[in-house]
Amino acid sequence: MEDTKERMRYGIVNLDLYRYEIHSLVKAFHPTWNLKILVPDDVEEVTREENRNRRRAHQPENFVFEPVLSVTYSKEAVEITFESTKKRVPAPEGINFAAKSKTLKNALKNALYDLLTKEAGRTLPWGDLIGIRPTKLASIAMEEGKTKEEAAKELMQEHFVSPGKAHLAADIAEREAKILAPLHKSGYSLYVGIPFCPTTCLYCSFPSYNITLYENVVDDYISALIHELTESFELVKGKELNTIYIGGGTPTSLTAEQLDRLLTAIDRIYPVGQAQEYTVEAGRADSITEDKLKVLLDHNVTRISVNPQTMNDRTLRLIGRHHSVQQVIDTYYLARSLGFTNINMDIILGLPGEGPEEVAHTVSEIEKLSPDDFTVHSLAIKKASRLREMIDKNGWPVLINTEETMRIAAEGAARMGMHPYYLYRQKNMSGNFENTGYAKDGHFGIYNILIMEELQTILACGAGSVTKRVFREGTRIERCDCAKEVGVYIGNIEEMIDRKRTLFAQ
Repeated sequence: MEDTKERMRYGIVNLDLYRYEIHSLVKAFHPTWNLKILVPDDVEEVTREENRNRRRAHQPENFVFEPVLSVTYSKEAVEITFESTKKRVPAPEGINFAAKSKTLKNALKNALYDLLTKEAGRTLPWGDLIGIRPTKLASIAMEEGKTKEEAAKELMQEHFVSPGKAHLAADIAEREAKILAPLHKSGYSLYVGIPFCPTTCLYCSFPSYNITLYENVVDDYISALIHELTESFELVKGKELNTIYIGGGTPTSLTAEQLDRLLTAIDRIYPVGQAQEYTVEAGRADSITEDKLKVLLDHNVTRISVNPQTMNDRTLRLIGRHHSVQQVIDTYYLARSLGFTNINMDIILGLPGEGPEEVAHTVSEIEKLSPDDFTVHSLAIKKASRLREMIDKNGWPVLINTEETMRIAAEGAARMGMHPYYLYRQKNMSGNFENTGYAKDGHFGIYNILIMEELQTILACGAGSVTKRVFREGTRIERCDCAKEVGVYIGNIEEMIDRKRTLFAQ
């Protein structure tokens, strides 16, 4: 594997076009590279900065700017040089390759992907796609009248997506359409954020605060949250509430009394009876108790998560989850015995020290439990996570998920009678794979589809939450966020509410 402690590498473009796309594609092939894509005006400053760093390290100040990649746009062509390989793509008749356009972007990505595959001697499962929702392209193709097979073929031909992933995307797009068909297009979903956890997991970058350290402000947080929920309802009054999702963090890090207070307020403010799905991300086994589960049942919560991430005790300790595999099993059976009929379990592929054998064990143990919904995450190494810090500090190799571990998880889901129903990708995702949700018929997580496909307004309340207002069936999406830090959120709650009012006044 490539060492993580690498020198900075540079690419250069003559015009400031598609730097993000270029960076993302190169990083997909070389995830450990420190890479910056520059325009000519940046070079002088970069040279000075590199020499300053050398001076601090008592090294000769002799930096010479030698980019590993260069992209030159002109009206006639886009020319790419990567290492010593070159490619020139002439502009189609009537197209100006010196200005932004979908044609230029696709030609650039196709050509760069071709160069990178030849240099690396391998392809990527999702080809040159860098967006988080590859199923969207399949959905659009089918909305235009193409069959599922034609939509998959288009992904393969236009974006070099592997046959397996292309058919997976098309299959999910078709299933999503059927699941969402009964929903009111003008409806909305409610998200409620609880930014507290028993501890912070090694890989986590979400707003998450140790509940023990923040226990003196939790009640104040709930008060602020209920106020925001109350005022926010005025913005969606009269619209149909389709789903409710309480996430975090770990919502069940709250006490049973605090949970009851929050859910009672939601029952009072919102037409909960309209919701087709009511999810509480119970999450970690070390936060779930019988009295908390009974509170959820009393408030008609229909779907919960009991998320192990792995069924290997050694890995659980390493990633900072202070519970055992046996606690996960016991918690799952407790929830079943109390009457929960829709339980989700999450796992993460690519965790430190885990290969096919460990993943096969995890999947086998989950099969014995037979949950209703099974979400398979491919580890994404986020900049804000402690895992990223440890990789950078200790020179750990970047953790790579594999086709084999993805296959093991998919085959386990199939043996449990599940179908893939939603999919998304993230930046810096291990192995350039994806996150996939599988579920048994009748247990598909509707909110999961809505939040990823951005087909419906999500009214989000709580620290770190982001409201998405969807205009005219997805023709435009506007967002507003709430402060991530708990104290800032509580102290500025009126500002959080005003942001929503401004958004919904449009």
